[in-house]
Amino acid sequence: MQPQNEVMRRDVKVWQGVRAALPIVLGYLPLGFAYGVLAREAGFNLWETVLMSVLLYAGSGQFIAVSMFGSGVAAAAIIFTVFLVNLRHLLFSASLVPHLRRFRPAALALLAAEITDETFAVAINHYSDHEAHLPYHFGLNLTAHFSWVLASLLGGLAGNLMGDPARFGFNFALPAMFIILLVMQLKDKQTLVVAALAALFSVVIALLWPGSWNIILATVIAATLGVILEAWTGKF
Repeated sequence: MQPQNEVMRRDVKVWQGVRAALPIVLGYLPLGFAYGVLAREAGFNLWETVLMSVLLYAGSGQFIAVSMFGSGVAAAAIIFTVFLVNLRHLLFSASLVPHLRRFRPAALALLAAEITDETFAVAINHYSDHEAHLPYHFGLNLTAHFSWVLASLLGGLAGNLMGDPARFGFNFALPAMFIILLVMQLKDKQTLVVAALAALFSVVIALLWPGSWNIILATVIAATLGVILEAWTGKF
C-alpha cells in the first residue's frame, strides 16, 4: 500500500507542476511561433529550427542566434554572444541550491538543463512556502519545454507565410510574460523596492555599458541590496 500511495503522491506533484506551467505555456506559444517564423526566414530548415528549441531552449538566446545567423555573423561570435546572454542562468541555479541540494547530481543536472527565466520564477515563488519535490519541478519544466518546442515547430511550418511577426504583436509577448512573472514576485514593499532598483540599475548600466551585461550586473547588485535590506529591516 505504501508504494502505491507514494506513486499517487508523485502523480499529484507532477500535475501540480503541469498546472503551474500553464501561464508560461500561454506566453511560450506565440513567442515560440514567432521564433519559428524568424528562424525559417534566417535560413534554418524545419528540423534545425526545432532542434535548436530542443537543445538550446533559451528564448532570448534563440532570437539573438537566428538574427545574427541571418546577418552572416560567424558561428563563434554567435555562440559567445548567446553564452553571455544566458550567464544569468548561473544565478538562477545558485538561487535554487538551498531548495534542491538534497537531490542527486544527475537529477539536478537535468533540472539545470531545463531552467528558463519563467520556470525559475514560478519554481522559486512556489518554494517560498512549499517543500521542493522533483516530480513538481519536472512537471513544470517539461510542460514549458514541450510547449516551446511545439510552438517552434508550428512557426517553422508556417515559414515565410506569416511575414513580419510584429504586425501581430508577437514582439511584445516576451516583455508581457516577464511583467506577469515580476508581478507574481511583488509580495511586499521590500520586493517592490528591490525590483525598482533592479530596473533602474539595468537601464543605467545599459546606457553606460552597451551589451548584455546590464541584466547580470543589475541582478547581482539588486539581489545584494535586497539581502542587506532584509537583514537591516529584521533588526527592527
